[in-house]
Amino acid sequence: MNNMYIVANWKMNGDQIFNSHLITTIEKNSVINDASHMIICPSMPYLQQINTQKPSYMILGAQNISQYDTGAYTGEVSGKMLADLKTKYVIIGHSERRELYNEDNNVIRGKFSKAIENNIKPILCVGETIEHRNNGETFDYIHSQIDAVISSNKLDNLKELIIAYEPIWAIGTGQTATPESAEEVHSYIRNTLLNTDSNLAENTPILYGGSVNSDNAEKLFKMENINGALIGGASLNGEEFSKIYNIAGELTNE
Repeated sequence: MNNMYIVANWKMNGDQIFNSHLITTIEKNSVINDASHMIICPSMPYLQQINTQKPSYMILGAQNISQYDTGAYTGEVSGKMLADLKTKYVIIGHSERRELYNEDNNVIRGKFSKAIENNIKPILCVGETIEHRNNGETFDYIHSQIDAVISSNKLDNLKELIIAYEPIWAIGTGQTATPESAEEVHSYIRNTLLNTDSNLAENTPILYGGSVNSDNAEKLFKMENINGALIGGASLNGEEFSKIYNIAGELTNE
């Protein structure tokens, strides 16, 4: 797979002035490559601002989606609303949503379905805690997260799927899985998809997330089954984020 996906997850950060400066800095420092896709996921109130200001090569994504279509769900944002704002991607199943807001696999399955129904491409996050890893449960835990979505969808619904592997113990901690250990899990994910369909396994981008920066990006991206990154903290620094994007672009040209 030659394409790389570099996704910025701004989380609950930013304001209109900060966002404007960040987009301008990213645009100034990025070397555009058609095979390296840049996806920007701001906080919900700023989707329209980013969509208006961003250059055409930046793709708009959201950080969350409701499992419901409409109704008395105060504070939720539906797939129809996201589509109305021309949102092309959405992050689902992020560990912070799973842990802080008790989103289990059933909830995430529903969110996945609403993304597909509204022609929004889902970025499914999976990953283990340090306890799972220390107990040798990494693969079983990740399999259950993936299977919750795969087993309940037709293959046609899975063709736009992106998976992001984020070891929970590496998110925002400064710790990063070694390229080799990350590749081991990515390879397992690829083989899990292969059990469902060979085309699905071949064409599904699998991203790494967890303290990715310009110092470790190249080694991570050179792994066979790592097709980009879901970036948190480093995405709030325009120059740093651009460096990561440019590294991905250089590797797609090799």
